[in-house]
Amino acid sequence: MAESPSSSDLSCFQPDQMVTLHSAFPECKGFADFSIPSFSNASDLVPESDPAYQLNPEASLSILAGFAYNRRVMLQGMHGTGKSTHIEQVAARLNWPCLRINLDGQITRMDLIGKDMIAIEDGKQITRFQEGLIPWSLQRPIALILDEYDAGQPDVMFVIQRMLEREGRLTLLDQNRVIKPHSAFRIFATSNTVGLGNWNGLYQGTQLLNHGQMDRWDIVAALDYLEPIEEQKILLAKVPELSSEQSGQMIALANLTRKGFEAGDLSTLMSTRTLITWGENWRIFKDLQLAFTLAFLNKCETEEKALVAEYFQRCFSSELYLKQSSTS
Repeated sequence: MAESPSSSDLSCFQPDQMVTLHSAFPECKGFADFSIPSFSNASDLVPESDPAYQLNPEASLSILAGFAYNRRVMLQGMHGTGKSTHIEQVAARLNWPCLRINLDGQITRMDLIGKDMIAIEDGKQITRFQEGLIPWSLQRPIALILDEYDAGQPDVMFVIQRMLEREGRLTLLDQNRVIKPHSAFRIFATSNTVGLGNWNGLYQGTQLLNHGQMDRWDIVAALDYLEPIEEQKILLAKVPELSSEQSGQMIALANLTRKGFEAGDLSTLMSTRTLITWGENWRIFKDLQLAFTLAFLNKCETEEKALVAEYFQRCFSSELYLKQSSTS
């Protein structure tokens, strides 16, 4: 068997086998079958596979169409639904290398494109161009995931827009160079909104995306929270010491926080990750209320804790102890 390549020598790495949708992703058997290129060997950029992860069939189908047909795919949904992780878990089954970039306010155009760096060569000081994340990714079989796409700053977004053209070539003006994408380069994005900005007050910092940006995405898929039975499978796989009744009550509480967040009653919600953390805390402290307080309640605003306590009482039929805040 050939040696698995490292991230530095991926440029010559190519998909070397085909898998079918129904065989590799049985969750998608309700859809028409098609073939997807994949890699027989994994590089160090391939995400670690999580056997307990539950793939959403429709979201997986959209992501796999991106891998199979080089479609630009955006996955939209509320935070905590596992959008980025979902793309990574699909890539893990295909042994497809991934690079995830979070488009927060700290990432700059130079981070993405590159910049001139001073280096010492043969005892002399020289200026050398250091490629940014986008040129590096474009030249390799990378699934580039642009996380929090609707939070990107305008100058950064116009850099990305060049890659979303049909041929996806990138022009480095400072280098008088045009980069042609690797045949196995793929691009994905995740967003909390669909380019409409913070219209409902839930996502401060998101930007309005112009129609030209949104129009370049071939597929926009929605990812919601898992159905309770699927989320319970994950929770019990991660914390098998929990009983079915306990895990069911925990998930019911999580869903109440999600509805409260959507209605504007809460400023935060419980994701699947928070549920798992709650279960793991319970394993340590052997106290469900204490574990819940440390995993979620202490993240809530003081004014919201009474509502969360009401949710807890509704699901567990027991009062949640709230520490009284001192007043000056």
